Order: sequence, then C-alpha cells, then structure tokens
Amino acid sequence: MRFCHNFFGHLKTILHHKNLVRHYCFKAGLYKQGIMHDWSKYNPVEFFVGVKYYQDGKRSPNFGEKEDHAYSSAWLHHKGRNRHHFEYWIDYGLDPSKGLVGMPMPTRYVIELFCDRIAASKNYNRDTYDDSYPLKYYMKNRDHYVIHPDTKALVEKLLNMLADEGEKKTFEYIRREIDWKHSRKW
Repeated sequence: MRFCHNFFGHLKTILHHKNLVRHYCFKAGLYKQGIMHDWSKYNPVEFFVGVKYYQDGKRSPNFGEKEDHAYSSAWLHHKGRNRHHFEYWIDYGLDPSKGLVGMPMPTRYVIELFCDRIAASKNYNRDTYDDSYPLKYYMKNRDHYVIHPDTKALVEKLLNMLADEGEKKTFEYIRREIDWKHSRKW
C-alpha cells in the first residue's frame, strides 16, 4: 500500500513540477525546453529512487536518499543529463591550480534554471509560496555553489527582480531584454 501511495504521489509531484516549468518556459519563449524539461525523471534510476524516498511532496526525495547513503544516485544521474542545472556545467578550468570551476551556461539554460527554481518553490511550498521563495532558497546555499560569475550574476538578477517586482515584470524583462537565442552571455 505504501508503494502505491509513494508511486502515485511522486508521479503527481513530477507532473505538477513539469507543468509549472512548462508554463514558465513558455512565458519566457522557451517552448522546446518547456516541453523537454526533466524527462530524465522518468528514467528508472531517478524515478524509483523518487518513489522509495518520496517526501509527501514537501521536499525532494533526493534528500531522503542522501540521508541514507550520504549521496543521491538519482541526483547524480539527473544533474548529468539536464543542462539547466549549473552543476552540469562544472569542470576543470584551464588553470589546474583552481580545480573545479563553473563554466558559463548558455543563457537559454539560465532562463530554464530560473523557471525551474520558481516551479520547485511553488511545488514544495504550495500553500505559503510568494515570489521571494526562489531567492531565499538560492541564498541559503549561494556561498557553496560552484557557478560561473556570469551565470551567477544573471540568476541573481532574475531572482531579485522576481522578489522585488514580481513575476509579470520579470518575464516581460526576459522576453524584451535577454537575447537567449543568439548569445551565451546576457
């Protein structure tokens, strides 16, 4: 019985998240990314870990797996296949003394990351969400991120704009001011 509860609960959470991301990607003009977002979540490597560690839609199952194993196989699989996660863009830099560094993300994936942060915040805070939640979540861990300075600047600009000016103005800015089709940078 618990398996069925977790299976359908996890599936419902994924579908809700994907629908939200699609909505926001479409608002930004990223139609293909809105449709293709997070398809790897249906891969058995990710999906059945999500079922096993389902958190009743209140937080990511990856945290439950990390509590048991000190890592999440689902997350490692996910971030390696989804370019909208800045973790996908971590590599060794040209200067070996710097170790792992964040590579610049193409702007289209930064916008998808932004849409993903809104959707995740809405998904896990359904009753209490406001436009400051994605920024608050980002700021909690910002000092530990390995992220390229240009990517960081754009993500923070959009999250702050969302918190200060709201969804409508932020997506108007994205559509009007950001050339994600022809540029890696903003």
